[in-house]
Amino acid sequence: MKIGILSQGPELYSTRRLVEACEQRGHEVQVISTLHCYMNINSVKPSVNYEGRDLEFDAIIPRIGADITFYGCSVVRQFEMMNVFSVNSSIAISRSRDKLRALQLLSRAGIGMPVTGFASKPDDVKDVIKMVGGAPVVIKLLEGTQGIGVVLAETQKAAESVIEAFMGLKANILVQEFIEEAGGADLRCFVVGDKVIAAMMRQAPEGEFRSNLHRGGSAQLVKITPEERRTAVAAAKAMGLSVAGVDLLRSKRGPLIMEVNSSPGLEGIEKSTGKDIAGLIVEYIEKNAGKRKIGTAA
Repeated sequence: MKIGILSQGPELYSTRRLVEACEQRGHEVQVISTLHCYMNINSVKPSVNYEGRDLEFDAIIPRIGADITFYGCSVVRQFEMMNVFSVNSSIAISRSRDKLRALQLLSRAGIGMPVTGFASKPDDVKDVIKMVGGAPVVIKLLEGTQGIGVVLAETQKAAESVIEAFMGLKANILVQEFIEEAGGADLRCFVVGDKVIAAMMRQAPEGEFRSNLHRGGSAQLVKITPEERRTAVAAAKAMGLSVAGVDLLRSKRGPLIMEVNSSPGLEGIEKSTGKDIAGLIVEYIEKNAGKRKIGTAA
C-alpha cells in the first residue's frame, strides 16, 4: 500500500516510528507537510497537491497539531473526498479538538467525566464555581494543549480572580471539579479500533497537579480495570476516533474522562509498555483500508 503520514515534524519520534512500521511491513510511505498541501476542489477529480504534483495514497495517518486543526482537517477531508482511507476522519479530529464539544458528546453518551461548567459572562462566575462543587476547581482554556492554560484554583477567591481574568481577555474557559483522590496521576489508554492496546499511568512531579509528560510528569506501565477499558473505548467511539489517546482519572465514582486525543504521542507509551504501538496502527490500516467510510457530523 501507499501510505501518507500528514506531519509537520518528520524528525519527531511518533512520525519516525510510523515510517519504520510502514517500511517493516512492506508499504510505500511518505511524510507530507500538512501546511504545504494545497487542494484542487472540483466535481470531476478533486485532488491534494504537494510540491507540484498530485498525491495518490491508499491510506493516510493524520498527525494534525492543535495549532493547525482547521487547515489540517480540511486536508484530511479532501483526501476523504478522494476515497482515501484515513485512520481518523476529519470530523472525528474536529470533535476531539473542541474540548467543549467533546465533553458534550461524552455527556450525551453517558460516559463519566468531571462536572464541568461553561459560561461567558463575569456575573455567572460564582454560580459556575458552585455548580461544579466549589473550590478547589480546575480552570482550562479551551484552546490549551499539553497542560498549557490549565490552572488549579484552590480557594473561591482565587477561582473567581482567575476566571474573571481569563474572561477579561475574551478567552473561552471551562471550569471543572478537582478530583483530589487522583493524587496528580492519570491514565493514558491508547485505543486502536475497539481495543485498548496499551495503558500507562502518568504521575505529576511533586508540587504539580498536571501529569503531562511535557511538564515533567513520569510514566509507567499500569494494569487497568475492565471498567476503565470499557470507558476508554466508549470515549474514543463517542468522538468517532479509531486511533486515540484517552486520558482518564481514577475517582471515587469510577473512571472519569479528561480528554480524548486524536494525535497521541507514541514515545511515552511505547517506552513505558514496550509495545509496538506504531506497528499495531499500521496493522489496523491493513485490515480496514478497504472500508472507506467517512465520518458523519454531530
